[in-house]
Amino acid sequence: MILPKGQQLLLPVSPAFIVASLLVALALDLLPLGRVAWTPDWLMVLLAFWGMHQPQRVGMGVAFVLGLCIDVHQSTLLGQHALVYCALVFGVQLLQRRLLWFGPFAQALQLLPLFVGAHVLLLVLRLLGAGVVPGWSSLAAPLLEALIWPLASVLLLAPQRRPPDQDDNRPL
Repeated sequence: MILPKGQQLLLPVSPAFIVASLLVALALDLLPLGRVAWTPDWLMVLLAFWGMHQPQRVGMGVAFVLGLCIDVHQSTLLGQHALVYCALVFGVQLLQRRLLWFGPFAQALQLLPLFVGAHVLLLVLRLLGAGVVPGWSSLAAPLLEALIWPLASVLLLAPQRRPPDQDDNRPL
């Protein structure tokens, strides 16, 4: 694939870094902060990020398992977060080639409809499963997730942007 003009060639990402970042996002989602409807879903942001940048390592299987973990923790209908996360990862991987051509801010704008769609799907599943309607404040969560995207993108790509080891025998 030809890189866009001015984009740096990234080093390979460590699988341990992917696992650690997903576990941190899972821990942030599991914190008992009195989860209100407008708080961002950190795991959703990271699944979208790694699903876009490393689709061979983070796919719908990982999204399904992490969704089941969230469902068990929140005592919700088993599989609703798994379905939402799988649909989000599918949408991100469907648009992956196009999204990678843009910078983090343009990516956030293009991912906003996917985040809104994921939250609408979660709202419909909650309504059908338990009859719970969180209200209008739940529309702020996708906006916060889109605002978090550029920061998450810079932080998660930072280890890959470090300069490679210099070698006198290698011109690149």
